[in-house]
Amino acid sequence: MKLIIRLLLNALAVIILSYVLPGVDVDSITTAIIVALVLALLNFLVKPFLIILTLPITIITLGLFLLVVNALIILIAANFIDGFEVSSIWWAIIFSLLLSFLQSILHSIFKEDKKN
Repeated sequence: MKLIIRLLLNALAVIILSYVLPGVDVDSITTAIIVALVLALLNFLVKPFLIILTLPITIITLGLFLLVVNALIILIAANFIDGFEVSSIWWAIIFSLLLSFLQSILHSIFKEDKKN
């Protein structure tokens, strides 16, 4: 159940950012849910390999190159999903930053109380 709630909150974040950012377009709520699912899968499967491959440049840039890695993940998702478009890598970087910020806000608002 928590996974579905997290997925729906991520889809909500994608929808909100598509309205705010002119370089990002999402056709429908269903597309936003698919985007959230594909981003989760890409972050789980592809991102670790990209991080290992780009480790030297990530160390040289003190971790700032991870923004580019996140943007590449978003651009890969945009290539796979019809109805989700990101116009450039710059919009993908901005989308990535704002998405993680908005996700943390939404997840903190809707988190369940943990009982000890």
